Amino acid sequence: TTISKIMLYFDSLSHYGKSPYLYPIYGLGDLPQAFARLSAVYGGTYMLSKPVLGFTYDDSGRVTGVKSDDGVAKCKTVVGDPSYFTDKVKQVGSVGRCIAILDHPLVDTNNAESCQIILPQNQINRRFDIYISCVSFAHNVAPKGKYICLVSSTMETADPKFDLAAGVKLLEPTLHKFYSVSPLFEPVNDHQKEGIHISKSYDATSHFQTVCEDVVRLYKEITGETDVSYIFVPKKKEDEQ
Repeated sequence: TTISKIMLYFDSLSHYGKSPYLYPIYGLGDLPQAFARLSAVYGGTYMLSKPVLGFTYDDSGRVTGVKSDDGVAKCKTVVGDPSYFTDKVKQVGSVGRCIAILDHPLVDTNNAESCQIILPQNQINRRFDIYISCVSFAHNVAPKGKYICLVSSTMETADPKFDLAAGVKLLEPTLHKFYSVSPLFEPVNDHQKEGIHISKSYDATSHFQTVCEDVVRLYKEITGETDVSYIFVPKKKEDEQ
């Protein structure tokens, strides 16, 4: 609801100072790196640069391993994105994206080095909102004086330039623009029987709320827990010492 979204925004703002948003220095690649480090602390093992050639199952249809070029990695549970399980997902739409490189901040943002803009669907005569995310040299993801913007929305036509026009217009002039269209997949498999847990495709939103909700869904599936509210409670300082 609108009230819950306002509360989320307010709570985030009170946690992190001048902005309710967090973005890692050097880009989003630092998020999986942080996960890898934490996993290693708890005994995680990595097989780098290994192709996934398929999966092995027992007689009941439950996954028992992941096939690679030099053998099978035994396991009881597999977690992956839809690209590994084309026969266990269905397409529910497509997302159009435009990555643009600029040499100026977005207009009417008070020269902000980063920002989030959402164009409501009813104000741009569309069925879906358009999302604009802007980061810059301040986050060490671009050279000095350069800005990187991502415009995204759920596709309504076959032409991403048409679907994203209202958002891209706010970026002009741009140095370069790169358009793409990606399918949206959702899992349709029986995860309880197979032990295979599949994430949803990244949707058009650029604030990661839906991604976080999908992570919680996977966590519930894997653990079998229904009440996972404890993972949202911030650690107290005395607990971290």
